[in-house]
Amino acid sequence: MALAKYKLGDLLQLCDDRNYDGEYSLEDLKGISIQKRFMETKANMEDVSLSPYILVEPDSFAYVTVTSRNGEKITIAHNTSAQTYIVSSSYVVFKVKRKSLLSSDYLFMYFNRPEFDRYARFHSWGSARETFDWDAMCDIEIELPDMDVQQKYVEIYRSMVANQQSYERGLEELKQTLDILIDEIKHSVERKTVAELLTEVDDRNDSGEITSVQGINITKQFMPSVADTNGVNLKRYKLVRKGQFAYSGMQTGRDECIRIALHQGEDPIIISPAYTVLQVKDPAVLSEYVMIWFSRGESDRHGWFMSDASIRSNLDLDRFYETELPVPEMSIQRAIVEIYNAYMMRRNISERLRSQIKEICPILIRGSLENGGSTQWQD
Repeated sequence: MALAKYKLGDLLQLCDDRNYDGEYSLEDLKGISIQKRFMETKANMEDVSLSPYILVEPDSFAYVTVTSRNGEKITIAHNTSAQTYIVSSSYVVFKVKRKSLLSSDYLFMYFNRPEFDRYARFHSWGSARETFDWDAMCDIEIELPDMDVQQKYVEIYRSMVANQQSYERGLEELKQTLDILIDEIKHSVERKTVAELLTEVDDRNDSGEITSVQGINITKQFMPSVADTNGVNLKRYKLVRKGQFAYSGMQTGRDECIRIALHQGEDPIIISPAYTVLQVKDPAVLSEYVMIWFSRGESDRHGWFMSDASIRSNLDLDRFYETELPVPEMSIQRAIVEIYNAYMMRRNISERLRSQIKEICPILIRGSLENGGSTQWQD
């Protein structure tokens, strides 16, 4: 048993079937993420003809040739679904033509490695935009074990993917349940303003014991502040305790995001004096429920609409206090919080599993080559 070496171009076939008959619609249109997955496109498709778009049939690949400004990764994906997608005519679409020599899943494992990203970046060329074109793809020399060995390692890969996808399917179900619950209550229960539910607190870091300054990112999470605090008197900084919120009205309109975060850690943190610290004053509402409400895209869009007309597009505290949210009975709030927590837990597990799949691909390829024996060139 020996490894066989091929030019990748001898094993692949370029695909250029177009959507000329209009069979496929916007529902079938995909983009590709740098995580090497097909995703819903973010492009503005108003008045765009889908006729020249390329078909990506099941078990085919698509990739974007441009590699510059792309996080040092090549954007490539494998269509493992039973559905035909369409992609922009700027993409390259191909499939494995010699399936007795190369498994499509094995090839995607090969692509799904940091080594391949580095190879593609190194062999990209161009001035304003560096590209890894089809000729460069075909010129890759690949070592292959026989199909039995490929299949053995593909099965390990598939079992990990199936496990991750089962968590992902559960995520969608939880998300739909949460959305349905919130849609029902926002039209059927009493609404209260933020001013009725929350109150400002202003405790300072008087002892100076806490030195790790936090900020808020656009995903509404606390993060280490990027501000230079050298020589700054941290005793002036505000304390945020467990169950309290930090709020910043700055640049709400620019970022289309209400910057608010709920501190759930046991130990207090400190934030800039420019931030506002809030806590629940109405016993009829849970702080976690309030945070879930403001984590929604709809709330961010409303914040953008309410922000002022200044260059910074701020949502000042007085305006934020006017924001209303529905306050259902406590049992419904608890149910929403429990579903949301379950959703976040499963999402974190799914992301860890996806990361593990990425990490194991180089190991599986290396293991298959070690099992394959010595290398021989093949035509």
